[in-house]
Amino acid sequence: MTIYKNKLPILEYDTSPESIIKPERDGYHFPEKAVFAFLGDRVDTYALAHDAEIITTYETSTTFFHVYKIQYEGEEITLVRAPVGAAPAAQVLEFMIGSGVRKIISIGACGALVDLPENQFFIAEEALRDEGTSYHYLPAARTIKFNSAVISKIEAMFQEQGFAAERCKSWTTDAFYRETKEMVLYRVSEGCQVVEMEGSALAAVAEFRMVQFGLILFTADTLAASEYYDERTWGSDAKEISLNLAFAAVSKL
Repeated sequence: MTIYKNKLPILEYDTSPESIIKPERDGYHFPEKAVFAFLGDRVDTYALAHDAEIITTYETSTTFFHVYKIQYEGEEITLVRAPVGAAPAAQVLEFMIGSGVRKIISIGACGALVDLPENQFFIAEEALRDEGTSYHYLPAARTIKFNSAVISKIEAMFQEQGFAAERCKSWTTDAFYRETKEMVLYRVSEGCQVVEMEGSALAAVAEFRMVQFGLILFTADTLAASEYYDERTWGSDAKEISLNLAFAAVSKL
């Protein structure tokens, strides 16, 4: 195995698949299909309303995340509330994969970089890797492509459910408060329509671990005007239906 060294530490990559700390834990086995949702306490509310079983609780030094098992159209599906940010989200996803999850649909809000209405659904097709986590899983590259077969199945789900959804290129960034006017315009010139904080990292984890992964996004706030920022209603209308769409999508995998 080889370490590719670089003047910039973030661009250094170890080809070895083995790590000292392993995500697998004895005694855990989750349903292979999972919804990994960036929807805050709506995930717990949904789980309670659908008589979900808490399989276990993943604890970090500052918080915890329930891992639910829920019945959906005759299948057992894992449901987990995702933490914001590439590094913590990848950590929880690793735990899920290490415990048997193999097919994942993630869903969450994104910011509009161009003139887009609120609550519009997108399917991530490509993400610009402006975060640190993905570089520990795959060699350095400017973008990462999402699984094309999974994208096609998500599109089929949207058609069946009667909702519109477009493919998009997303800007994944670690720095919420460093989305400057000039950087937004630069990302738009590269073809990015939306911005979020986890997509490229989660896609890299999934590719490295050889599992199926897809990302559904809905527009919430907007930076499209460049001169000012508008939170709008944080995609409140889309949040109401997003978990149902995520479950319908993962059932197709």
